[in-house]
Amino acid sequence: MKSINEIRSTFTDFFVKAGHRHVASSPLVPANDPTLMFTNAGMVQFKDIFTGKEKRDYLRAATAQKCVRAGGKHNDLDNVGYTARHHTFFEMLGNFSFGDYFKETAIELAWTLITRDFGLPKDKLLVTVYHEDEEAAALWKKIAGLPEDRIIRIATSDNFWAMGDTGPCGPCSEIFFDHGPAIWGGPPGSADQDGDRFIEIWNLVFMQFEQSADGTRVALPKPSIDTGMGLERVSAVLQGVHNNYDTDLFQSLIAASADATNTDPKGPMAASHRVIADHLRASSFLIADGVMPSNEGRGNVLRRIMRRAMRHAQLLGARDPLMYRLVPALIKQMGVAYPELIRAEALVTETLKLEETRFKQTLERGLKLLDDEVEKLGSGQPLPGDVAFRLYDTYGFPLDLTQDALRAKDIAVDVDGFNTAMAHQKAEARKAWAGSGEAATDLVWYELKEEVGASEFLGYETEEAEGKLVGLVVDGQRVAAAAPGTRVALVLNQTPFYGESGGQAGDTGVIRGPGYSIAVTDTAKKLGLHIHLGTLEGAEAKVGDNLHLTVDHGRRSRLRANHSATHLLHKALRDVLGAHVTQKGSLVAEERLRFDISHPKALSDEEIEAVENGVNAAIRGNGGVTTRLMTPDEAIKAGALALFGEKYGDEVRVVSMGGADLDHAYSTELCGGTHVFRTGDIAVFKIVAESAVSAGVRRIEALTGAAALKHLRDEEALLKKAAAAVKASPAELPERVAVLLEDRKRLERELAEAKKQLATGGGSGGGLTATEVNGVKVIAKKLDGVNPKDLRGLVDETKKQIGSGIIAFVTVNDGKAALVVGVTEDLVARHSAVDLIRIGVEAVGGKGGGGRPDMAQAGGPDGDKAEAALDAIVKAVAA
Repeated sequence: MKSINEIRSTFTDFFVKAGHRHVASSPLVPANDPTLMFTNAGMVQFKDIFTGKEKRDYLRAATAQKCVRAGGKHNDLDNVGYTARHHTFFEMLGNFSFGDYFKETAIELAWTLITRDFGLPKDKLLVTVYHEDEEAAALWKKIAGLPEDRIIRIATSDNFWAMGDTGPCGPCSEIFFDHGPAIWGGPPGSADQDGDRFIEIWNLVFMQFEQSADGTRVALPKPSIDTGMGLERVSAVLQGVHNNYDTDLFQSLIAASADATNTDPKGPMAASHRVIADHLRASSFLIADGVMPSNEGRGNVLRRIMRRAMRHAQLLGARDPLMYRLVPALIKQMGVAYPELIRAEALVTETLKLEETRFKQTLERGLKLLDDEVEKLGSGQPLPGDVAFRLYDTYGFPLDLTQDALRAKDIAVDVDGFNTAMAHQKAEARKAWAGSGEAATDLVWYELKEEVGASEFLGYETEEAEGKLVGLVVDGQRVAAAAPGTRVALVLNQTPFYGESGGQAGDTGVIRGPGYSIAVTDTAKKLGLHIHLGTLEGAEAKVGDNLHLTVDHGRRSRLRANHSATHLLHKALRDVLGAHVTQKGSLVAEERLRFDISHPKALSDEEIEAVENGVNAAIRGNGGVTTRLMTPDEAIKAGALALFGEKYGDEVRVVSMGGADLDHAYSTELCGGTHVFRTGDIAVFKIVAESAVSAGVRRIEALTGAAALKHLRDEEALLKKAAAAVKASPAELPERVAVLLEDRKRLERELAEAKKQLATGGGSGGGLTATEVNGVKVIAKKLDGVNPKDLRGLVDETKKQIGSGIIAFVTVNDGKAALVVGVTEDLVARHSAVDLIRIGVEAVGGKGGGGRPDMAQAGGPDGDKAEAALDAIVKAVAA
């Protein structure tokens, strides 16, 4: 018996030998098809090749593509666990030809693989063809030797594939395996075709036409091949079992579930084990591809899958979280083929454990409410819709989980009543929002969010993706279309553009639509909507357009580096200054970062150097940057630091960077922003400013990467220029500057002394003439070129020279007058310097004046009246 892993590798090895490129599975979140919630077929990653938008360096490809069908029109969730072949997660094996080989080679390759390499008996196989495709029927006869009664012509669209209403399309040919008459069912196209005897194992799509809007079809110049073989289905056939859950991979997961719950894997609770095995795969792969449980979009689908599995774990009697304990069994089975599972093991494990721990608390209360309500029902009466809605609204029970819980009791749910209750709640919430004051200005975004849901953010994993235009706003009003040259705000169902939040600036880049482009100048975030702002150029833009989004990679890289640097900076500051340091605000811009902290005083040069050393050491360590999902409380208890101003929901992203592993990281914080992949990507970190913001809050400004290197180069250039100016080397510059400063001080002292000597006529009072006024010697003089701070010294010196008298000096600088009045000790009883200075300062437009009776000074704005001030003082002495 071949294992599933062997079957997968046999398939890909076969086609590699046949000249195909083995292409790795694309993520479950499709980057090139905005109409899909999840990748649900092997051809999704090749869609742009088939439509001619993209060319690659190979014409043949083979893949094992991971797929999910659990949301939108492809939703198998309700049937999973109760049927033999329904799954949320499955693998699609496929071979593709992009204008290379066509029907004959495709049929020959398929027949050779399944009959020679897989060893299926030819008499157990039959095929279908589209009823108009006689070419394919003839090739099956020629290559496989199939008789006419095992080539079934199907006239319905089941055997004609189309990418959409327009575009590439073509007939199909399906290969079926006959399990034999012991199992009920008829061949495809018969009245009993829904039975399980004949199982489709492979679908070959012959992409040979281009369909136009008017319904006409023209032959493609280069017809192509797209095939899909469900790995689980073909494995069941090759392993001789009829139920996919009896294959080796599922049996190993079911055995792990049974062992963990100490229950019989084939007993009355077998369906619960199958649900857990299937949902474990879907949940783990979705988390590994960046989807996190939430109440919106893809995250909501993931949460429904997880909670459905957790409900069945409860049915099996699990008292503690179960799902996370099964992750090692899944990785053992699928980790080699899909190494992303190994890389994301910690994230998958913690996310499952967190979700189950939280949901288990509400599950018991919700089921108790459900049981109480069921007891009130009459025979055959459905569960009222308002009860189902209360379970959803209060306990987080999706409708399908309630339906699943009632399945065993054969009780239906009033779905119409549930929808009515949901619509009523939304209407009431809208009324409350419309009346919420200033928030009413954002009503257009509230209405849009209610209609289209939150934007799916793809930017943690990619900077380029496809998106569907679901909202278009011009001048604050929603519009269906916008003309070229219009300033627009666009909302898409999914986007790689980060909307400004948490201090990180919004992304810029380019959005391209059919015939037009928009240079995105900013991306905002409101109510979970990412709003792209820019001016429309080219053709008209319409709601419903499929758009191609490209983030400015260089700018995003600089933003990532600066954001990650704030995390390292926060940790280094706490290490150097103490645990009292907490973030009080931040700005993560393209060219710089700003970080505000609680700290009572300025950082010393030594502290700044120590902080820089800590950050740069973490950068040089080139540690990995990892993300986990936790509740805010649990994350903080685990040592994560919350960012100031960030609003956290029930789950938070916990970003760890540096260190040997997740539990020994250099920095761990709650953060929803984008970050580098390794700390070494930051390159270098440099603090360029430290200042006060307010009492107890300091601001650090810093640069990283190329901006930091430019700053250092500019500083070095200034240093060299300064050294050259004083004819010294950079190393000699401090000593040379110190000498120059000392010389300058000496010269300034000598100059000041010379000015005083000049102003006073050569010193010793020789240049100053005293006038006798009312029996008192008075010297009143305007001194040009004298520094105001030197006036007091000159007055003291002059007082010594004349022995007894009154001295009044005034000098003018920058149009302002400065006055000093001195009175010798023998005269202070008759004349006060304070009274005289107040009289003089009034003349120059000043007020008051201060000092002692023997010495007072003051100033005024009107230097032109300096002489008048002296005259006023002399007159006061004469009075």
